[in-house]
Amino acid sequence: MTGVRWELRLRAAERGVFKAVEMRRLLAAAGLEISAGKMSALWSTTVVPVSVRLDDLEVICRVLGCDAAGLLVLDPAPGPPVLRTPPVQAVEEIGETWAGNNSQAFVRPAGGVRPSLPPV
Repeated sequence: MTGVRWELRLRAAERGVFKAVEMRRLLAAAGLEISAGKMSALWSTTVVPVSVRLDDLEVICRVLGCDAAGLLVLDPAPGPPVLRTPPVQAVEEIGETWAGNNSQAFVRPAGGVRPSLPPV
């Protein structure tokens, strides 16, 4: 499973903002009043916020001149890479061999109808 990194402080530092108080003032000037406690939680580098309102995220992005992908960065899952097998061609495209009740095999042509089972 992938993790998410919250990079508010990094994006703010790129804009010359190094303190939560400065960021809070910029957000207030843009119309977003954030409490000191909430700003502290958003400013944290150790904990990803549990939730951020989309309206708030839009203002934060506007103030910092970035998009949501710049604030919420997906980390790949640790460990070996997952090998993906190529997709299997659909039965309708390749035809289907079908045998019922150990009788002789029937080959269904592409787009054909599956034969019914023989009586038991």
